[in-house]
Amino acid sequence: MESLNKMKSRIEIMDSTLRDGEQTNGVSFLPHEKLMIARLLLEKVNVDRLEVASARVSEGEKEAVTGICRFAEQAGYLDRIEVLGFVDHNKSVDWIADTGCHVINLLAKGSYKHCTQQLHKTPEQHIEDILDVLDYAESKHFRVNLYLEDWSSGMINSPEYVYQMMEAMKDTNIERFLLPDTLGILTPTQCEDFITKMVNMYPDKRFDFHAHNDYDMAVADSLAAVRCGAAGIHVTVNGLGERCGNAPLSSVEAVLKDMCGVETNIVESQLNMISRVVEGYSGIAVSPNEPIVGENVFTQVAGVHADGDKKDNLYSNALKPERFGRKREFALGKNSGKANIEKNLEELGMTLTPEQVRKVTQRITELGDRKEVVTQDDLPYIVSDVLNRHDAMEERVKLLSYMVSTSYGLKPIASLKVEINGKVYTADATGDGQYDAFVKALRKVYRENLNRTFPRLTNYSVTIPPGGHTDALVQTIITWQDDNGRVIRTHGLDADQTEAAIKATFKMLNSFEEENFKKK
Repeated sequence: MESLNKMKSRIEIMDSTLRDGEQTNGVSFLPHEKLMIARLLLEKVNVDRLEVASARVSEGEKEAVTGICRFAEQAGYLDRIEVLGFVDHNKSVDWIADTGCHVINLLAKGSYKHCTQQLHKTPEQHIEDILDVLDYAESKHFRVNLYLEDWSSGMINSPEYVYQMMEAMKDTNIERFLLPDTLGILTPTQCEDFITKMVNMYPDKRFDFHAHNDYDMAVADSLAAVRCGAAGIHVTVNGLGERCGNAPLSSVEAVLKDMCGVETNIVESQLNMISRVVEGYSGIAVSPNEPIVGENVFTQVAGVHADGDKKDNLYSNALKPERFGRKREFALGKNSGKANIEKNLEELGMTLTPEQVRKVTQRITELGDRKEVVTQDDLPYIVSDVLNRHDAMEERVKLLSYMVSTSYGLKPIASLKVEINGKVYTADATGDGQYDAFVKALRKVYRENLNRTFPRLTNYSVTIPPGGHTDALVQTIITWQDDNGRVIRTHGLDADQTEAAIKATFKMLNSFEEENFKKK
């Protein structure tokens, strides 16, 4: 109970996506990308503090930090911007000062081994160097936080060194002591034990915990740190970071709120948004089963779960999708069963008899056995196909014929004939690829014949089902947006990638056409 009594009622969240997260292998944010992520984290997500870079990395990094600080000063966020600096005879302080930032997270050694074997200095010499930088930073009107790098190893192998460092720094103007598990080696029990010792010995100091995920313990260790008195937790969006990454922002937020009962300033409804932005800029895909932000985490697959949700949410917990700006979905496949299909039909506003639902369920099960992916967007077509109903979604846009060709050294060409609301149109175009040429021809029809804009393609992905070979089915998933902001995601499945993309395109056009028809 002693550790629980030390638990803060409100925890600071410091995001290090733009510093530690950028140390992910293969990740390098451009200056404008850094600025956009910083703005979203501060304005939308509302993190308390933002560590945006390491000092002295490059001129490009300096430009990025300067741009962030310029924005932050104008918006009133400058005190929340922090830069990692080094004990380097004041060079880092000068570099950071040039950017307009006034908060330095000074990196010192938190283990005897790092001090003596990496710096080749005695603890006394290292302490003297740190104090010199602190004096210089104070003369420049800096606020200073102190990282004790490799602190976790220090507490395991050389705790007397850690306490020596603390004794030397406790009467300085350091605002926060940042305690990293640099190698990701702590268990939650060790983390709670070590931070409890720090809090008990220095009760008037503020401690942050900085987790790494090498043993998949980053979130659990962050929870343990809060339980025993840490005042702040360091995170990154999507858990980006060196090696196995850092504690992911979305998971830490949910765990702290639901399992500790502590408050943060994070706007949970923006977590999915920032995850998608960072995923796009970093090029590091989020695993579909990543808690909170993964594509599949709010999708019920088993039909029994959907049935239970109908009966007083028997398969739901505190992680409601709406809380994070998302919604629950019910997968369609061989395991979905009648309850899942009824949920999807309900969302589409389609009412079927029990016998009709049975037939649709049977067809979806057959598709699932063939490893075909079925989505809610596909459901009206399946209903129409199975029941041959005239009140299912009408195919208002039909592809009557088309030809696409490609030749070495020449641009691909597409010619097509389409029927839209009973009228036939033809067009041809060239493009950078076969599908690009096909879409440009379609755009020409919409622009020149219908005087309408063609929905904008916002995302395009292609996958081959598990076990596929060169003749495998290709799944194309395309996300579209029209002028009214309506977004739709459609799937196409075919052995030919272009054909799969064309199928997805016509599903989209019919969906938008149906929506336009209903408004008339």
